[in-house]
Amino acid sequence: MTTDIPAEFKEDISGIDWEALKSTLQADQFDNGRSAEQLRTSFAASFAVCFAIVNGRVIGKARLISDGVCNAYLVDVWTLTAYRNQGIAREVVRRLLLRVPGQHVYLQADDDVADLYVKLGFERQPNGMSQVVGKWLNNSV
Repeated sequence: MTTDIPAEFKEDISGIDWEALKSTLQADQFDNGRSAEQLRTSFAASFAVCFAIVNGRVIGKARLISDGVCNAYLVDVWTLTAYRNQGIAREVVRRLLLRVPGQHVYLQADDDVADLYVKLGFERQPNGMSQVVGKWLNNSV
């Protein structure tokens, strides 16, 4: 599967400029408050990652958290607004799913993007739930 634009797809965190990515996410209104270092830590601790890069700039990303056996969670899926609807997210997700054969992959999606995931083979799960333990992004005990 290819995208409609030339992009390099990278499946490790080496060489990622986390400060630049944080700034891009903020400008694209896809920032959840993590610092650049927290963003790096999140991706480094993941089972699998994928970045779409154009001219040295990250324009798409996602990661999988997995137990390596039967369950995985797809998170942080994002494509820079100017590059949406060109196959970037589709390719990033496709590459990640190849890393977890036989596993149940779950994701949480807002209504405005849910149809994208249905097209990628995901089924709606109406009873997803979540909880923030303590204060958001405060990992100290």
